[in-house]
Amino acid sequence: MKKIIFLASVVLCFMNMQCDDDDGERPSILVCDQTTIVDKEVYDNLVSEHFAIVDAQIINNCLAVEISASGCDGNSWKFNLVDSGAVAESSPEQRYLKFQLINDENCLAVFERTVSFDLTPLQINGSHEIILHLEGLESSLNYKY
Repeated sequence: MKKIIFLASVVLCFMNMQCDDDDGERPSILVCDQTTIVDKEVYDNLVSEHFAIVDAQIINNCLAVEISASGCDGNSWKFNLVDSGAVAESSPEQRYLKFQLINDENCLAVFERTVSFDLTPLQINGSHEIILHLEGLESSLNYKY
C-alpha cells in the first residue's frame, strides 16, 4: 500500500511540474509580414490609394497596422511602410513614416486588413526608444527595443 501511495505522489509531482510559460501575455505577432523601407526618395514620392487607419500598435519589433479601404475582398492589396530616413535629434529620437496601399480592386465594398512591418531597420545605435510619427495616425507611437 505504501508503494502505491509513493508512486501516486511521484506521478502527481511530475504532473504538477508541467507548466506553460504563459506567465505574461504572449505576443500575437512573432514574425512581421514585411520589412520597413528606409528611403527618402521613396518617402517623398509615395503615392497611395485612399485608406483609413483603424488601429496601429507595436508588438515586439513589429508595427501592426489595421486599415480599411474599398475593394472586392482585400486579398490582392499590397502594402509598404516607408521611413523618411530623417531622425529628429531629440530625447528620444523621432522618425517619420508613411503607409502605402496599392489597391487595384474596383469594388465599392469596404474591408479591413491588418499587416505588420519589421521595425528593426529603424533602430538607432545607442538608443533604446524612438517616437514614430505615422502619417494619418493622430497620435505618435513609442517604439522601445
